Amino acid sequence: MTNTNYPDNITALYARLSQEDALDGESNSIANQKKILLKYATDNGFSNPLFFIDDGVSGVTFDRPGWNEMIGLAEIGKVKTVIVKDMSRMGRDYLKVGYYTESFFAERDIRYIAINDGVDSDKGDNDFTPFRNLFKNTRHLGGVNC
Repeated sequence: MTNTNYPDNITALYARLSQEDALDGESNSIANQKKILLKYATDNGFSNPLFFIDDGVSGVTFDRPGWNEMIGLAEIGKVKTVIVKDMSRMGRDYLKVGYYTESFFAERDIRYIAINDGVDSDKGDNDFTPFRNLFKNTRHLGGVNC
C-alpha cells in the first residue's frame, strides 16, 4: 500500500454484508448501505469519502479485504473518519468492535460514526455504546456465521 494512491483525511465509508445478513432483506444490502453512507457524508460535509466494501463476508472474522485495506490506511494516518450504517456492520465480535471503537480509532484520533445507532465519537462518550454493541451482536448468536 503506497501513500501516493490515496488522499489524506479520508472519510472511510465501510459497508459489509454476509450471506446470513442477506436473509434480513433489502434494508441491509450493500447498495442501500452505500447510499446511506454517502448521503450522510455529503450532508455533513465530510471530505474525501472512499468506500471500503466486504460483500458476502462474515462479520465473525476481521480478516476481510475491505476492512484490512481501511485499517491499513488508518495505520499510516490516511483515515480521518470512519462511518458505518450501524455497529453490526463492523463485525459480530463485540470485543474486537470495542477494541477498534474504544482504542484503535481513539489512539489515532479517528472519528467513528455509526449512523443508525447514534454513535459519534466527537460528541463525547456514549455510556450505552458497548451495551448496544453487545446487544446487537448477541441477537445474532443463533447463527454462528454471522
